[in-house]
Amino acid sequence: MARDSYIFTSESVSEGHPDKLCDRISDAVLDAFIAEEPNARVACETFATTNRVVVGGEVGLSTEEKTKEFVERVEDIVHDCVHDIGYEQAKFHWKTLSVHNFLHEQSAHIAQGVDRDGAGDQGIMFGYASDETPELMPAPILYAHAILKRLAEARKSGAEPLLRPDAKSQLSVRYEHGVPVGIAQIVLSTQHESERQSSNDIRAIVEPYILEVLPEGWITPETEWHVNPTGAFVIGGPDGDAGLTGRKIIVDTYGGAAPHGGGAFSGKDPTKVDRSAAYAARYLAKNVVAAGLAKRCSIQVSYAIGVARPLSIYVDTYGTGTIPEAEIERMVAKAMDLTPRGIRDHLQLNRPIYARTAAYGHFGRAPDADGGFSWEKTDLVEKLKAAL
Repeated sequence: MARDSYIFTSESVSEGHPDKLCDRISDAVLDAFIAEEPNARVACETFATTNRVVVGGEVGLSTEEKTKEFVERVEDIVHDCVHDIGYEQAKFHWKTLSVHNFLHEQSAHIAQGVDRDGAGDQGIMFGYASDETPELMPAPILYAHAILKRLAEARKSGAEPLLRPDAKSQLSVRYEHGVPVGIAQIVLSTQHESERQSSNDIRAIVEPYILEVLPEGWITPETEWHVNPTGAFVIGGPDGDAGLTGRKIIVDTYGGAAPHGGGAFSGKDPTKVDRSAAYAARYLAKNVVAAGLAKRCSIQVSYAIGVARPLSIYVDTYGTGTIPEAEIERMVAKAMDLTPRGIRDHLQLNRPIYARTAAYGHFGRAPDADGGFSWEKTDLVEKLKAAL
């Protein structure tokens, strides 16, 4: 029998975290290419360290000349991303950092499978949804993201000039009878201006914002706080620790509350099923829960390189389903074309909508008017209900 009273923990990292900065650059490169040609091919990786950013991978536009022209724009993209995040440190400054650009054309052997509408690689992808929050996301990761997003807004607006871009949060959420009811522990580490500021000084800054985004009553006198527990956190970002694209795959998804196929998202165009099929699986799982077919739902899909149709679809409702899981598997297979092209068309993924996904989670976000976060829509609910 599943436990229904427990504590579960998830973490998030800010847009200024070294790994997230790299995700942002990789996705900004992707957006630039897709804005030029919707069918552009991009697999971009970024590495950042003290005063240095290295960008590499495979890209492709319709002509070799166009590809070379756009590759030359990457240095400006890097500087713009770092400037927007807010790094103006002596050893990591958006104006003075060095950019090393090693992007090159996509492998013809990979392209031949994708050009026939097949998957760009083999692999397994998962999507997940739970009715424990209005966003149909696990509460620990949802609110861990919300805290850092709110602090970034306060920093960038000038309301909190002592805060700096690099930060991490971690929430241990208490569940009773399967429902999140409060915070047992909160961990918040944020980069700040000066060593003169103590952990208590930083807590005084961040606590009002944390209380603002958490549900009322979740913080109690029993909640344990750990704010900058090691003391000073002045040296941050890639000067404090190196960053790399794709190292925060659990932060990007469900905070450990659901399985993960292992593939990262950022820097990959939507022909890569690591990204697009994970978005489709979330979309389907969310619609299953929104339709009342389950309180929790995990969906796995699998692919082979060069093959269009998914090899398998697996649904797990953790004993909360109102109909058999095999029936839900049949329903979701009919509700959406799960070939790579079908996913791209249904969710309209061939648009420059990816840089915004690089921080604060790819899931649990409100759909944007321009098509961003289209996988968060619940427009299949009536179709699934009708299939019953």
